Amino acid sequence: MRIIFLDTETTGNGDKDRLCQLAVKERYIDDPLVNALYKPPVPISIESMAIHHITERMVAAKPAFKDAPEYSSLKDLLESNEVIIVAHNAAFDLAMLAREGIVPRRTICTYKLAYALDPDDVLPNYRLQYLRYLLDLDVEGEAHDAFGDVLVLEALFERLAQKMKERHGTEEAALEAMLAISARPLLFTTIRFGKYSGRRLEDIAKTDQNYLEWLLAEKKKSPAGEEDWIYTLEHYLKH
Repeated sequence: MRIIFLDTETTGNGDKDRLCQLAVKERYIDDPLVNALYKPPVPISIESMAIHHITERMVAAKPAFKDAPEYSSLKDLLESNEVIIVAHNAAFDLAMLAREGIVPRRTICTYKLAYALDPDDVLPNYRLQYLRYLLDLDVEGEAHDAFGDVLVLEALFERLAQKMKERHGTEEAALEAMLAISARPLLFTTIRFGKYSGRRLEDIAKTDQNYLEWLLAEKKKSPAGEEDWIYTLEHYLKH
């Protein structure tokens, strides 16, 4: 079984946004399989440029991802049954890959794993860079650069995999448990943003259902990567 780490930088986080950088790295191999910029079919938003610093000028002479020489072999690799893809907040990266005609079969989400390993909901957030410094991961990698994020992702995966191995006995059993956790939607218990930051969602549902209905409508406007929040909000509104 090959384990492949993956991260995208994108034009934005809406339904029509596309990737403009992709980094792919195999476990235990230092050099990336892919670390490249691509010309997306839609403009890069200024908000996104301010995060990853990829400009229209930088991608102007680059090929579209589907036209790149590595596309075919990369599609075969990522869609193989013998490969596990690892990403942080994997739903977002998978949505971007799907828009390029790539649909991986087996995926581990380190965001979901970090949440599952914090059953008391102690951590204030589970963002990749927050976990990097919280866990003191010794990584030389620039934040919000796809390959820099992949290096952090790999270090985080190894830390979480060790925890899962301690619970399940073998690496094979740990990987199966990690795949199962990643396949399920997350049910958040606490909100970490907005006017109710720090409050439990079940309490908000009792006192201000209108807020949860508004938040659900906002999440559904750009649902890519928001599947867990949509599932969570629908759960508390039903119950």
